[in-house]
Amino acid sequence: MSTSYVPQQPQPTHAGAPPAPPPTPPHASEATRLLCAGTYLDSGYRDRVIEQLHLNEQRIVAPSLGFDAARVLAHALRARRHELLWAGAILGLWIVGAALTGGLLATFLGPSLFLAIASWVRGSADRPPLYRRAPAFLLRWWGRIGFAWLLVATLVAAFGGNDDGSSYGSSYDSYDSYDSSGMDGSGFAGTPDLSDVLLPTSSDMGELFEPWQAWLALVVFVLIALCTAAQRGQFARVLAAELSPQRFPDAAGDPAEQAEGQRFQRLKDRIRLEQHAPLIMYHEARPFCGAGAAYETWVLAVELRPDGMKKQQPISNRTVLEKIRPLLEQLRLPSEYAGQSVRDRLRWLEVDECVFLPAEGLGRREEAPYHPQAFEEHRARAVEEGAEKRRHFLRIRVGGWEEELVVTVFVRIHTQGGMLMLEIAPHVLLPVRADFKDADRTAHRFRHNNVLGKAAWAVARVPGSVARSLVALGKGVVYAWRLLTGGYAAALPDGPALSVRELGSVRGGSLFQEMDVQRYLKSIQDRVANGVKAAIADAGYQTGEFVQKIVNISSGGVNIEGGVEGSTFAVGSHASASSSTTGGDAPQKGSDSDGNG
Repeated sequence: MSTSYVPQQPQPTHAGAPPAPPPTPPHASEATRLLCAGTYLDSGYRDRVIEQLHLNEQRIVAPSLGFDAARVLAHALRARRHELLWAGAILGLWIVGAALTGGLLATFLGPSLFLAIASWVRGSADRPPLYRRAPAFLLRWWGRIGFAWLLVATLVAAFGGNDDGSSYGSSYDSYDSYDSSGMDGSGFAGTPDLSDVLLPTSSDMGELFEPWQAWLALVVFVLIALCTAAQRGQFARVLAAELSPQRFPDAAGDPAEQAEGQRFQRLKDRIRLEQHAPLIMYHEARPFCGAGAAYETWVLAVELRPDGMKKQQPISNRTVLEKIRPLLEQLRLPSEYAGQSVRDRLRWLEVDECVFLPAEGLGRREEAPYHPQAFEEHRARAVEEGAEKRRHFLRIRVGGWEEELVVTVFVRIHTQGGMLMLEIAPHVLLPVRADFKDADRTAHRFRHNNVLGKAAWAVARVPGSVARSLVALGKGVVYAWRLLTGGYAAALPDGPALSVRELGSVRGGSLFQEMDVQRYLKSIQDRVANGVKAAIADAGYQTGEFVQKIVNISSGGVNIEGGVEGSTFAVGSHASASSSTTGGDAPQKGSDSDGNG
C-alpha cells in the first residue's frame, strides 16, 4: 500500500535548536481515524464521501490538510459493503418469514412504516422545529404501540390463547348485534373499524393463523434481532482492531486498503497524488475548498514612498517572501527555559509555497501538472504575477489538537506601480464531529455490555429494521445506476465540490481551541507583518504608512472575549474584516456548517 504524495519543500533547521519529534503522517493522524470511524456511524456522511471521491471521479480532490482522504474513502466503501450485506440478510428474513407465516409477518409492516415516516418527518437536524417534532412524535409512538400490540397478539396466538373461541382484550370478536345476513339491528351492514385493519386483535390472529405460524414469526424476529446485534458487533470489532489508536498507524495492515476493485485502487492512487501536492487545482467558485472557514481576511495596499535617508533598491515579491519565511520558521523554536520536551504545536509549523490553478480547461484529470518540474515552472512564473486565475501563496499551517484544529494562513505579496499589496487569508478547520469522536466510547460500551443490554438494544431496533434495510438497498441500487449511466469516467475534469474533512467538522469549538486559534494566527500575522516591514525598510522605503494600516487592521480584529459565546466559538462570527468565499460546504463567517454530512 502506497501512502506517498508530492513532498512539501524542505524545512530548514536552526543550529542549537532541540530536534523536533517527527510529526504524525496524514494517513495515521487522529483526524483521519475519527473520519474513518464516522463512515460506519453516519450513513449520510458516508454517502457524501463516496459520491465526492468515488462516483465523481472527474473531480480533483480537495487539499487534505492533516488527514488522508483516500483512507477515509476506503473505509466508507467498506462500511457500505457491510451495510448492504446486513440489509440484504435482514430484508431476506422479512420476505421469507412473511411467506412462511402465511402473511403474519406482513401485518407488522404497517407500524414499521409509521416509524420510518416519523424519522423522515423529524429530519436530521439536532433540534428540528416544532412542526416537525410534534407529528414525528405522534407517528413514532403510534408505530411503537401498534408493533407492541401485534407482538402481544402473536404471542397469545402462539400459545393457543384463542382455542376456546373467547376474545382477548377486544369487543370486536362478538357479533351478537349482527344477524345472519350480516346486518345490524338498524338494517345496515356492519363496517369494520380502522383499528381492526391496522391493529388486529388476538382473536383475529387465532382465526387467521396457526400457532406454529405465530411461533415461526417470533423465531424470525429473534433472527432479525441477532442480525442487528451482529452488525453492531462488527462495527465494535472494527473500532477495537484496525481503527484502534494502537493499530491505525499501520496502514499497510488495514483491510479496507486491500479491497479489490480496479476503480478504487486507481482513485486511491490518484487522491494520494493530489491531496497534499503544492499545486492546487481549484473550482472558480470554491478556491479554498478544503482549508475550512475563512477567518479575518486581510487585503492591504500601501504606496512605496522613498526614504530620503536611504538608497532605494529594487523590491520584488520574492524578496519580500524571503524576508518573511525565516521569521515564520523561528516560531518553531521553543523557549530556552521550556526544555526539549515542549509540546507546543508551533514546533510542527509548516511553511511552504503553493500555486493555485483552475481546473477548467483540462481534457483529463491525469493532465493536471503535478510533476515537480511542472510545479517549479508555475511557481517561478506565478510568484511575480499580479494574478487572476493562477495565484501564488506562501502557505503556513499549524495542526493542533492531533490535527483536529488546523489553522492555515495563505500569504500573497505583489508589488507593482510603486504599490505593495499584501493579502493574508487565514482559514480554520474546526474539530471533528462529537459523535465521531465518541465512536470509541460507543463501541466499547456495546462490546462490554451484558447479554441483556445487547438484547434490549437489538430488540428495540427490530421494528424499524425493514425500513432501514429497504432504504440502504435502495440507495445502493441508485448509486450503481448512477455509476453505470452517469458517464463520470469520461467527464471533463472539475475542481473539488466539497471537502470530506469539512463535512465531518463541528459547528463550533471550545474556549481552549479558540484561544489556540488566536495564538496561532496572531503569531503568524505578526511575523508576516514584521517581515514585510523589514523588506520595505531594507529596500529604502518608508514604513510608517504600512505600520499604521497594520495597527488599524489589528485593532478591528476578533479578540477572545468578542469571539466566544458560552465557552464555544464560531469561526469569524464577530470579525469586522471582510471574508473571502470558502470552498465546498465549509461554514461561512457566522453560519452553520452541515454537521450531519
